[in-house]
Amino acid sequence: MFETSIVMVGNVLTAPEWRRIESSQHLVAKFRVASTARRWDRENNCWVDGDTMRLRVTAWRKLAEGVASSIGVGDPVIVYGRIYTREWNDDQGQKRLSYEMEAFSIGHDLSRGRGRFFRNRPAPALTVVDDAEADALVRGEPSVAVDESEAPVRFGDGVGEPVPDEMEPSFLEVVAGLSDEPEPEEEEEKEEETAPRRSRRGAKREPVAA
Repeated sequence: MFETSIVMVGNVLTAPEWRRIESSQHLVAKFRVASTARRWDRENNCWVDGDTMRLRVTAWRKLAEGVASSIGVGDPVIVYGRIYTREWNDDQGQKRLSYEMEAFSIGHDLSRGRGRFFRNRPAPALTVVDDAEADALVRGEPSVAVDESEAPVRFGDGVGEPVPDEMEPSFLEVVAGLSDEPEPEEEEEKEEETAPRRSRRGAKREPVAA
């Protein structure tokens, strides 16, 4: 669930080697990649090598075939995959630890050279078989037809008979849930009568006799 995926840019240290898994007899291509950091040395005004990381990379299936036929020692590559640690005991009984990477995608670093891509040939298409022999198989297992008298449920069981003079629903009623009948017109809202309001702001006051 919590996998650590990284992208490694480096050079191939060893030529890809085919290995066979003893338990599953699957083939896998395995090689080593080294990535060295570069930093600027201010005292000498030049670039120098920094820390180096080395990983064992494994490739499976079609990716393994492409790696074995396309990658050689010293090639600049970009590897994307899942990194993990593996622990084991050596012949002397000491615990050993190694960092390995299961590659999902591998390619040449084209910023350091040129290359040309050749697509894999597609696998032959499968023909769909639709005959009596194929119909007799259910999930790959043979089956036999059941007689109508042995069927637990037949067509129409549990469904009431149609009511006489009942109209079949239209397309709008079944799909959209609408009816062909026109909707009743809404009553017009009556306007409320508002009495005129008198304003005192513009009224003139008559002088009062002394």
